[in-house]
Amino acid sequence: MFTGIVEETGEIAARERTDDGLRLRIGAESVATGLTHGQSISVSGACLTVEQFEDGSWFEVFLATETVERTYLGDLEVGDQVNLERAMPADGRFDGHVVQGHVDAVATVTAIESVDEDWFFEFDLPEGYARYVVEKGSITLDGISLTVADLDTTAGTVTVAIIPTTYELTTLSDKEPGDPVHLEVDVLSKYVERLLEARFE
Repeated sequence: MFTGIVEETGEIAARERTDDGLRLRIGAESVATGLTHGQSISVSGACLTVEQFEDGSWFEVFLATETVERTYLGDLEVGDQVNLERAMPADGRFDGHVVQGHVDAVATVTAIESVDEDWFFEFDLPEGYARYVVEKGSITLDGISLTVADLDTTAGTVTVAIIPTTYELTTLSDKEPGDPVHLEVDVLSKYVERLLEARFE
């Protein structure tokens, strides 16, 4: 489990296509320090497993075909930046919200507005996901735990306010309208929906 608090941005150092998927080498410093084989890392919101690593320098992950098809990670090139977060330890501080690292869909940046020192980012919501989003609730975009500032169910868009620290320490500063982001809605809303469905079955 993750919390959506990005520790570091890493850089795609190498990529290798295989018959079964895609292998990525990601350059990082703090996140690549003290790793173990099989450890889980959120890469821009997608939970991936460490296969190889060089302490304090890089780690490699493998993306199965399903992951490549569900995310935009397969489109990344060498030099592109990604948000990184290690799985939360049992005794760690819970600063964000419950993030599984299971990408629901790929959304798109539709507008960016700078207001004083903050930023407002608007994203489209793929069909069927607006019902899981509520104003002032939590949403995960590219692995970042964010609070919903505005929800337009008619237009199918969600807006979040980005403080300077989040803007500077994540890949949001590189985003432009039309760029993709990984969307993970709050899993608690899915559980509530399923319980209500079961109640009336």
